[in-house]
Amino acid sequence: MAEKRTTYKIQDIEGIGEVQIADEVVTIIAGLAATEVDGVASMAGNITNELVSKLGMKNLSKGVKVEIVDGAVSVDLTLNIEYGMNILETSKKVQEKVKAAIENMTGLEVADVNIHIASVDMENEKGK
Repeated sequence: MAEKRTTYKIQDIEGIGEVQIADEVVTIIAGLAATEVDGVASMAGNITNELVSKLGMKNLSKGVKVEIVDGAVSVDLTLNIEYGMNILETSKKVQEKVKAAIENMTGLEVADVNIHIASVDMENEKGK
């Protein structure tokens, strides 16, 4: 059975029509913005997502949960942080970048961006 896609009206102009956005789009915007921040090694996800990513297929919504209520967006991100990075500073940069990206691209208001650190990526330490 196909998964039901949830959409939200972000604009309605009389005589022209309306603009709707799928919650998946907001999820992808949040995931992309988070991975652009220095110190974020990757997004964390469940074991299925981890196996899929190791096979070379990228799931842009991995580790992101978005909830939209009355035009306000609540985002939960689960991240893997690079070893040696300041977790608090990196998290704050992610929060700011995700909030700005969603608000600029969709016009929706971001109520909160919650960060969950799943692990520290030691990959770069192995070569030292």
